[in-house]
Amino acid sequence: MNIQCLLIDDEPPALEILQSHISNINGIEVAASCKNAVEAFDVLHEKHIDLLFLDIKMPKLIGTDFLKSLTNPPKVIFVTAYREYALDSYDLDAIDYLVKPVTFERFLKSIFKVKRLMGHEVPSVITEYKKNPEAFVYVRVNKSMQKVFVNEIVYIESCKDYVKIFLSSGQNFIARQSISSMENMLSVHSFLRIHRSFLISLEKMTGYNNNDVMIGGKEIPIGRLYKQQVMEVINPA
Repeated sequence: MNIQCLLIDDEPPALEILQSHISNINGIEVAASCKNAVEAFDVLHEKHIDLLFLDIKMPKLIGTDFLKSLTNPPKVIFVTAYREYALDSYDLDAIDYLVKPVTFERFLKSIFKVKRLMGHEVPSVITEYKKNPEAFVYVRVNKSMQKVFVNEIVYIESCKDYVKIFLSSGQNFIARQSISSMENMLSVHSFLRIHRSFLISLEKMTGYNNNDVMIGGKEIPIGRLYKQQVMEVINPA
């Protein structure tokens, strides 16, 4: 029987990313999604839910208080933009704590944890992630929007209000975008934020050590605040 999930988040893009990730995994499905915790109460009374993907900072009722209010809560994975709530999540017996935007690789590791806890001897077969060689994004260059194919991007470097985008052709150009907006756009395409100033393509990475990632013939530093998440993705236990 498939694991029934309830997604609770007030940000539509965050819900879309989770739904996209779940659609690529066998044995798990979205039973419902809600934009706040109050709506989620009704769903929990109407449907059998095995797993919550729960945001923390939401209107009406924050995620941690919502979870505390449940007598017999389902298993829960927190999904939030705020790293500082991680300790609270462990006090609430959360299976995992995901920081937005959630990459597919990091999401997959959480699903493995869920399956082990639910008594699966081995993880269910994972469908091949739907990579699209024609996938592209638009970025603002000067006064127009420029199309960039995702599989040509090697890494992105933040330059205050701009980013420098490095391509596999060896070329690079400046776009008027924040690195956070690029992270949001590329999170479903195997890109990982490894530093406050760097976002990389995991497919283009050629090596790593404790402090740096090798990509595009360069060594890019791993930021201290990102190190745990980076290592969980590139070297899962």
